[in-house]
Amino acid sequence: MPNKEPGLATRCVHAGEMQDPHGSPHTPLYQTTTFKFASSADLLDVVEGRKPGSLYTRYGLNPTIRALEEKLAALEGAEAAWVFCSGMAAEAALFFAHGRKGIVCIGDAYGGTLELLSSQLNDLNIPAYFLLGSELEGLKAYLELGASLVFFETPTNPTLEVLDIARISGIAHEYGALVAVDNTFASPVNQPPLALGADFAVHSATKYLGGHSDITAGALMGSAHLLATVWNWRKNLGSMIAPETASLLMRSLRTLTVRVERQNATALAVAQSMQRHPGVARVLYPGLPDFPGHATAKAQMSGFGGVLTLEVKGGYEDAVRMVDRLKLFAIAPSLGGVESLVTMPVTTTHHGLSAEERARRGISDSMVRLSVGLEDAADLIEDLEQALGGIPG
Repeated sequence: MPNKEPGLATRCVHAGEMQDPHGSPHTPLYQTTTFKFASSADLLDVVEGRKPGSLYTRYGLNPTIRALEEKLAALEGAEAAWVFCSGMAAEAALFFAHGRKGIVCIGDAYGGTLELLSSQLNDLNIPAYFLLGSELEGLKAYLELGASLVFFETPTNPTLEVLDIARISGIAHEYGALVAVDNTFASPVNQPPLALGADFAVHSATKYLGGHSDITAGALMGSAHLLATVWNWRKNLGSMIAPETASLLMRSLRTLTVRVERQNATALAVAQSMQRHPGVARVLYPGLPDFPGHATAKAQMSGFGGVLTLEVKGGYEDAVRMVDRLKLFAIAPSLGGVESLVTMPVTTTHHGLSAEERARRGISDSMVRLSVGLEDAADLIEDLEQALGGIPG
């Protein structure tokens, strides 16, 4: 590797890759649960941390998994990274390790995250506090109560609200609290949370990092010191990624920049077109100049992502008719894949919230979230236009 820091696309291809003695250009799949040693002394050197080595896959001490973690750390500019069997597993381990004194969740978040914070962690007497993005003036009060972790997505799901990472990190660090940013929607291509002051970047690697709708995985990146506290939670909760999944994720990361940059461009074209459609009341996308968080997005993001949310004129039934008429967009509750997907938050990601809570968070019954894939922009726009036909302007 050159002496200067390689560019992101170069890191996607080369970072973490093993030198395979048989000449493979990529790290091989070690579909192995345990590894043998020449002597007991050699085994103890690895067990007691004197030497790096492979030991047991559930611990993450597997060459394929370690190579993946090196690559992920390089992509987020982190000292280290841990991988997990899902994004929720990564969040849970983070919350257990660093959030036991209290977690402040700012803005909207994935429904599963909200349920974990408000229900399961509450059952374990781990306090969780919730602020809308417009309520940042209340953050200091919760930090004064002793909250040890501030968590937020940016952009958020599904309203694409953009939160100021540097500002929030500065406030939290004044009180000795740590900051974790869910960077799933942006990906390392579009946003560097750690460089902006956050302590952790967390991902549902199922989405853009995986990129092909064929794996479920999670990742947590940060300093080696802070991640060391997370390691035993991952090990003893059994939330390790499988080597086969790790190998597929390595495959996907090599094309991450190409995929995300294409999705950025297509999503912007779709958003601009939908702004002009008489059947659409509102388009939420950080790349639009009139989007409320556009200035913050321009300051901390290099691209605006592949997800946008439409608010269809009329109401719930009109939005359902529009979704059901789509041909290229598959109705499915995920995002980040090469194929375009559509979902309504009221029926999937935020179905478990009460109507009052959805309204408080600005999530209407006629919202439609689009995850733009790698199809031609013109074809996606045509599909949306035919699906919107008949909705009164």
